[in-house]
Amino acid sequence: MVIDKGLSLSETESLLSTAAPTIDLLKLGFGTSAVYPAHVLRAKLERAAQANVMACPGGTLAEVAWVQGVFSEYLRRCRQLGFQAMEISDGTIDLPPDHRAKAIAAAKRLFPVVITEVGKKLSHDVDLARCAEGVLRDLEAGADYVILEGRESGEGVGIYDSAGKVLDDALSVFVAALPAEARSRVIWEAPKKSQQVELIRRFGPGVNLGNVPPGDAIALECLRLGLRADTFVLTLEAPPS
Repeated sequence: MVIDKGLSLSETESLLSTAAPTIDLLKLGFGTSAVYPAHVLRAKLERAAQANVMACPGGTLAEVAWVQGVFSEYLRRCRQLGFQAMEISDGTIDLPPDHRAKAIAAAKRLFPVVITEVGKKLSHDVDLARCAEGVLRDLEAGADYVILEGRESGEGVGIYDSAGKVLDDALSVFVAALPAEARSRVIWEAPKKSQQVELIRRFGPGVNLGNVPPGDAIALECLRLGLRADTFVLTLEAPPS
């Protein structure tokens, strides 16, 4: 999942023409979808669809719609505009489990893919065991994937310390609480190369990674393929062709 924090049309075109085969999801981060001129937003979504890349608005925008009481209208509008995926989160608000389940169900009626997010954006002390419980609840409610909050910075949140280093104990607690099938549907927000390398080493080249900066899409694919020194060992482990 690549995060778009304000790419122009030409930058979007450049990204997709070069890296579309390596990108599953283009997320228009936080509330940027509401700021683009309508014709620019539509053009970005059309170009993503042409490149077989799903587009998704940021979860914060959905939180705003929920608080304002216009969530159903928000979902319909996003689908009309051409978004193919929807994110449901409560990173900045409190969304009780029953309300969250209703939001997931409502989104699932309109969107082919629904992604949720667990964890809080402004908290440095996250209960990873509770986050794992949230993952299981969301998957049972119909979510296709669940993001573990890591923010755009990848620092001081979730499984990362203030410098962006993976906290081994936190990661172990989170993973131990999830069955293998659920783990395969977690998207790890990992904007930093060091985080991407660590997660690829731990979970393999197919690990789901999110909040990847646009300029790093090709570089990340090289990490997955063992075409950089950091993950070169993967090429040594590959079976002969």
